[in-house]
Amino acid sequence: MATERGGIFAGDDPVAIAQRWLTEAEKSEPEDPNAIALATVDEAGLPNVRMVLLKEIEVGEGAFVFYTNFEGTKGKELAANPQAAFVMHWKSLRRQVRVRGPVERVPDAQADAYYNSRSLQSRLGAWASAQSRPLSSRGSLMTEVAKVTATKGPNPERPPFWGGFRIRPVEIELWADGAFRLHDRFRFTRAAPEQGEWAVQRLNP
Repeated sequence: MATERGGIFAGDDPVAIAQRWLTEAEKSEPEDPNAIALATVDEAGLPNVRMVLLKEIEVGEGAFVFYTNFEGTKGKELAANPQAAFVMHWKSLRRQVRVRGPVERVPDAQADAYYNSRSLQSRLGAWASAQSRPLSSRGSLMTEVAKVTATKGPNPERPPFWGGFRIRPVEIELWADGAFRLHDRFRFTRAAPEQGEWAVQRLNP
């Protein structure tokens, strides 16, 4: 099996392979190579999916990290049911990565570090936006931005309602396009995050 998974599939750690693929995509994908379609479910079990930016692949931790408003729809859904899935697709490479697993918040210090690395406008925007909730007009949003700018100054602290989530996968599928739709697919699974070696199976296209 290891020989069969040579080339772009080489390696026993699918998180490391995903990081390697993302590094390749950063050189070829015209915009947002780290964009993922993130799926959560509401209290009725109805799925929600939206595009977000993956901010870090923690190979050592075996995790994928993104940031959001905890009080928005996805933040509330993840608090109620801390499990998620996402797909990351690169048209330039003709590859995709699918991930499923439980979710946890990143430590405050890590969230602070990322928040402080953002542009001032983005930091102020995190304060101003009541994410996912009704908005009367764009003008009212810009008024709120102006208020926050006046009160928070040039070095705002991270909002207590904003931070990061870490997906710790129990399943990762690596996919590469093949001629005549005879794609290469490998599914890596484990019983729980950080528990045992990854089991891998080749799947039919």
